[in-house]
Amino acid sequence: MNNFTRTALIMSLLIGLATTDGCAPSSSNEDRSPPADLILVGGHVITLQDTEPEPAPTAVAITGDRIVYVGDDDGARALASDRTRVVVLAGAVVVPGFCDSHAHLYGLGKALDQIDLTGTASADQCVALVAAAAGQASGWLEGRGWDQNDWQEKVYPHRALLDSVVSDRPVLLRRVDGHAGWVNSAALAAAGIDRTTGDPAGGTILRDGDGEPTGILIDNAVDLVREKIPSASDAQIRRRIVLASAHCIEHGITAVHEAGVPWRRLQIYRELAETGDLPLRIYAMLEDDEQTLAQGFAAGIYERADGLLTVRAVKLYADGALGSRGARLLRPYSDDPGNRGLVVTPPDHLREVASAAARHGFQVCTHAIGDGANRLVLDLYAELLAEGKPTDARWRIEHAQILAPEDIPRFAALGVIAAMQPVHCTSDMDWVPARLGPDRLTGAYAWRSLLDSGAHLCFGTDFPIEQVDPLRGLYAARTRTHPDGTPVGGWLAHECVDGRTALRLYTAAGAYAAFLEQELGQVAPCFRADLTLLSADPITCAPADLLRARTLMTIVGGRTVYDGR
Repeated sequence: MNNFTRTALIMSLLIGLATTDGCAPSSSNEDRSPPADLILVGGHVITLQDTEPEPAPTAVAITGDRIVYVGDDDGARALASDRTRVVVLAGAVVVPGFCDSHAHLYGLGKALDQIDLTGTASADQCVALVAAAAGQASGWLEGRGWDQNDWQEKVYPHRALLDSVVSDRPVLLRRVDGHAGWVNSAALAAAGIDRTTGDPAGGTILRDGDGEPTGILIDNAVDLVREKIPSASDAQIRRRIVLASAHCIEHGITAVHEAGVPWRRLQIYRELAETGDLPLRIYAMLEDDEQTLAQGFAAGIYERADGLLTVRAVKLYADGALGSRGARLLRPYSDDPGNRGLVVTPPDHLREVASAAARHGFQVCTHAIGDGANRLVLDLYAELLAEGKPTDARWRIEHAQILAPEDIPRFAALGVIAAMQPVHCTSDMDWVPARLGPDRLTGAYAWRSLLDSGAHLCFGTDFPIEQVDPLRGLYAARTRTHPDGTPVGGWLAHECVDGRTALRLYTAAGAYAAFLEQELGQVAPCFRADLTLLSADPITCAPADLLRARTLMTIVGGRTVYDGR
């Protein structure tokens, strides 16, 4: 046994019992660390501690839901018993489990359960998919994923196209970002929308030259139709969550920050965790509706002992999305003069809910994409945080896509976390210059500038708006190019981050953003055993290799929830 092995083993024994209640030193000389339940050997372990151990660890031992040892193979095998499962990694790379710090798990499940319009090349292709689905189901038809920016004719489609294939029942097709909807005439009729219907606050009903609705609804106008759709049953909700969870763990995701959860769905998450049917961790943000907030604040912060479900945040909306020109800008859109986008929630309501969240100890997480919305939220946060409660707020801005350069230092000064999505950059970069003009690109998807200013960031995908795979997010963060490597050198390449930083922002930074940095985000003794096993080193491999790499295994709380070897 070499010195490194001996030291690592002694440290694991000193750490003592690893249980679901935590990791504490042994209480007496007679106590011994229990044998490991799971041992991984023969790999390459990236711990993401401040300094990586030397020599590089090759093994991890797990007892219960905690890591008890990180070191070499001999030290790990010394903790084995006849009931220990030993997995030979054959060079696989072990990293802390991926955390998607802004996603919509139920939305993913719903998308997987509906018409998938992702990647469609034209409105006609969308209509063909709707026609095919119409013969296989009854009642409302729903779908998601279209993006007119990807079509040859980059214009919004008309309801007449949908009417041509489905005229006897309502159809609602959500745009890829969820901030616009394309509906047929039956859906407009079901919602009572006609030429006399006014635009709702924070929303727009697009109209033709005669004032008739075209079938395109922006932001809060989508709700006029959506609220007419029959509610999903508990069984449907449960099935969709399970479906989405399985999709996530196949991509190495061990934790999801669920951005906006109504009270009813939250109870289903609790039931799934209690029955063992929730294979990954959920950090839930309460949805901004009166019932959910009242019940959530009355119940207080909720944290399961096993960490599978935590409820201590609130999700608010300041504006819409850039792709549908609903993001609130300080100056009008370059390609739509006179339009500055939308403020989808009255500022007084944002202030009221954020203040209430602070009183109850809840984190505030506000969607803001345009530079106007980001400034509005930063101003609001500055006002409320100046009151000094809570002292460790870690309030967040979700997306923070377009920032005025002078607002970038305010994130660090206020302690505000920017929850960003690298794949949004690479999905949007072909048309963003037309939306903003060249002079506003300085603060576009400015990950490196925010980091250099001292701000905390965390990464995610915003799925189902983007694909779930975090390896694509790491690629986007390192290159700011499409998968084919264009544009050569990367778009606004000075905002790229290196491989280790990208991995940290997809793991440890998500843990910090959820107040869980002492539990998750490192491969180290006492931390919860959430691990992702990969076929390539995400730090040192060529960026293109990330797109070919695979998740080999996903472990959550010491339990192997996915094995794709």
